[in-house]
Amino acid sequence: MTEEITNLIVEIRMYIGFITAYKSIYQNPDLFREYRIKSIYSSLAIEQNTLSLDQVTDVIDGKRVLGPPKDNREVKNAYEAYENVSDMDPCDLASLLYAHRLMMKGLVKEAGQFRSRNVGVFYGDRLIHAGTPVKYVPELMNQLMTWLKKSGYHPLVKSCIFHYEFEFIHPFADGNGRTGRLWQSLILQKWNDIFAWLPVATLVHENKAGYYKALLKADNAGDSTEFVEFMLGLIRDALKELSENQKDSGNRSIPESVVTNVAANEDRILCLLKDNGKLTAGQIAETIGLSQRHVQRILAKLKAGQRIIRHGASKNGYWEVKE
Repeated sequence: MTEEITNLIVEIRMYIGFITAYKSIYQNPDLFREYRIKSIYSSLAIEQNTLSLDQVTDVIDGKRVLGPPKDNREVKNAYEAYENVSDMDPCDLASLLYAHRLMMKGLVKEAGQFRSRNVGVFYGDRLIHAGTPVKYVPELMNQLMTWLKKSGYHPLVKSCIFHYEFEFIHPFADGNGRTGRLWQSLILQKWNDIFAWLPVATLVHENKAGYYKALLKADNAGDSTEFVEFMLGLIRDALKELSENQKDSGNRSIPESVVTNVAANEDRILCLLKDNGKLTAGQIAETIGLSQRHVQRILAKLKAGQRIIRHGASKNGYWEVKE
């Protein structure tokens, strides 16, 4: 939990808090569909699908599109996978295999099955990552799913770590990228339903070089921190784009005070306490880079303003954040 990760979590939560205050956006099926199609287009474009956004829309609408049959099939498969994924359990390995089968049926022989051979990840003609040796794949995927279910990390962070570890293992012969992005969206959706249609894949598509660079740096470091920071930044940017779309649609824009104060210490502390009310002043201070005394003063101010309530003694008690 770096200071950068903490700040990004605060920003993301605040953007979500603003967007969910305007429920009309959830009641617009045309907008929902637009974002869904854009997500599918972007995720497949990363994998060299040649169809344009308009052509992807036409395929989903059942229209005939002149293009490679494989590209048409990829769009139909992805749409079916996205339509079904909301009902799946992100911690269930069988569900993940089923999602891969939907995504890759008719495209690879091992759709819905772990790969039977060793593979590598290429960026252009350059090998940037050799997948986990095939004999270890089932065991490591079981371990990853167990970790996903039991980990105490914030869902935002957990989704990014899962994405990185999934791509590191590279469990399938093909379709790892699109399945990994879909599964990260599912993990996030179970935390907040706005991610059921937020086009995170679009941000990856528009930052493809940075995406692969972050993966490579994490591989070289043997640590996913930089990739987590990169992905959280993309999520933050996606929410910012959504808020701007709200403004263009005639909805109220984000107050300038929200944008300029997203890293304020009070808000950062409130964010941390919402996720773990048992944090001590010392732990908070270490996380956000302030002195313990400074944190104690902020806690006292928040308590006096009835924004937080203390339950129990200092040793075994916890903080409750008032909404």
